[in-house]
Amino acid sequence: MTRLVDLSHPLEHGQANFPFDPKLSILPHNTIASIGYNITQISMSTHQGTHLDAPFHFFDDGATVDRVPLDRFFGPAALIDLAPGGALAPRQSITLEMFLPHADRFQPGAKVVYRTGWDRAFGTPAFFADFPSLELEAAQWIAQRRIGLLGMDTPTPGAQWKEIHHALLGPDAEIVVVEGLANLDRLPDRFTLAAFPLPIKDRDGSPIRAVAIVEE
Repeated sequence: MTRLVDLSHPLEHGQANFPFDPKLSILPHNTIASIGYNITQISMSTHQGTHLDAPFHFFDDGATVDRVPLDRFFGPAALIDLAPGGALAPRQSITLEMFLPHADRFQPGAKVVYRTGWDRAFGTPAFFADFPSLELEAAQWIAQRRIGLLGMDTPTPGAQWKEIHHALLGPDAEIVVVEGLANLDRLPDRFTLAAFPLPIKDRDGSPIRAVAIVEE
């Protein structure tokens, strides 16, 4: 039996985002009453809600979202639950030591997702202000393993966002970074991940409809 688990937060007009990002606007453009059909105008960041980062997000010569091979967004994935049955504390450090017991999952090209339980704070100011934070040492260790994709339920990996993104997205790693995942508590340790972006030409990232395919 196959079970599908939605790993994406819904998009809603006026939804909160990072302070310097474009605001999310979802407005009726025409309706059945006005023109005979419903159509909507959307304006938002390429990093709104559940989304992914391509290397171009931090490197002008990095791969853009439309040039990353499709197999990077789909395939077997491993879940690392850092807070079984609960959630990490606000602003708690996510250390290298927390990943070392799961080192066998960080194989070249692998897709690894870690859970902090922070998706419970989505829609509150704390989601962007107080999320558990990946330490730079841990990010550098992950980058050295040359995995293909790293996913998380926080809005960004860590407080040292620039240095961490440079480690993960840099030319020596080029890891696809998936941020803002939801419902990771509904997943087993192994599942199939589908996290395809929109093919936005020459750009840095994309909102996604991330889905877990679970075989039971």
